[in-house]
Amino acid sequence: MDKEFFKEIISKFDIKGTVVDIEPMDKGLINDSYHVFTLEKGMPEYVFQHINNNIFENVDLLMNNIVAVTEHIRKKYEAKGIKDIDRRVLTFIPLKNSDKYYYKDANGKYWRLMLFIPSKTKSEVTPETSFEVGKSFGDFEATLSDLKIPLGESIPNFHNMEFRIQQLKDAIKANKAQRLNSVSELVNALLEDEFEMCKGERLYRDGKLPKRICHCDTKVNNLLFDEHDNVLCVVDLDTVMPNYVFSDIGDFLRTAANTSQEDEPDTDKVNFNLSIFHSFIKGYLQTAGKFLLPIEIENIPYATQLFPYMQAVRFLTDYLNGDTYYKINYPEHNLIRTKNQYKLYQSVKEHQIHMTVFIKECLAGK
Repeated sequence: MDKEFFKEIISKFDIKGTVVDIEPMDKGLINDSYHVFTLEKGMPEYVFQHINNNIFENVDLLMNNIVAVTEHIRKKYEAKGIKDIDRRVLTFIPLKNSDKYYYKDANGKYWRLMLFIPSKTKSEVTPETSFEVGKSFGDFEATLSDLKIPLGESIPNFHNMEFRIQQLKDAIKANKAQRLNSVSELVNALLEDEFEMCKGERLYRDGKLPKRICHCDTKVNNLLFDEHDNVLCVVDLDTVMPNYVFSDIGDFLRTAANTSQEDEPDTDKVNFNLSIFHSFIKGYLQTAGKFLLPIEIENIPYATQLFPYMQAVRFLTDYLNGDTYYKINYPEHNLIRTKNQYKLYQSVKEHQIHMTVFIKECLAGK
């Protein structure tokens, strides 16, 4: 880590105080982050991040999205008289004498700076944390439901099921790794449900289903908590973009409500944890229920099916392509993942009636 190089880049931003030290933070899966300390007492500390433009190719669009979202949330909180707003919403620092919120260095790398929020994170999935996730991300969507500034897709077609099915069909046709014969039964099982699982895109084209501003990466460790375990704010906003609310529901439950890890080879251990579903949905509807349309609410069970199905399609696509996208630890890793997610999908389907009844009870205040 070249601290002097980092200090030079940080000096391009409109900061307060004098930078005295820079230390690595917990390494993220996509962006590298550093804690920036300043000399003067009372001056803010910062988080300095490298933006991975291999994942987020349009950095200008990415940062325009994030700034539009955070400024909208800040204005809403100011209007409500919420205190300590700098801990309740992320604050990104612009470049000096510029309206840009990122810097591109001579090596083609992109950097951004934000205020550091004293806080703690959690990672354990429990009914209690699942309730907080549902409540917080539902409130996040509700707060942004009247945002007028159009946002772009920071990762195009990220949760587009029709796009993922087409990728699978392309992989089947190419059969690059010569694995198709060994998985033909699994391929047929997935494609048999293609029409039903692409329902979201059809409803959108028919004008029945809206796209909302969604986080698209709902998990416990994307929340910051204060010293009393109260949620401060939602973080990791790179994937915030227009999408169906199904994304924020299904993506969390796919991982959090799986009774095993997603690469557990024994599918008898793979089931859908209803207690996590109950807690998350109860919290989510408490905050998001006030703006959701009936069609969005009635399709929550569909959203819960959609994401293990989508992930099974993606894992199988990569397996047929010769494991070019996901990192693997052994040759059949993606196939094991596919079978795991397909079993989870089947388990979710078994609980559809129960989920529908539970949602109605939540809305009725039971």
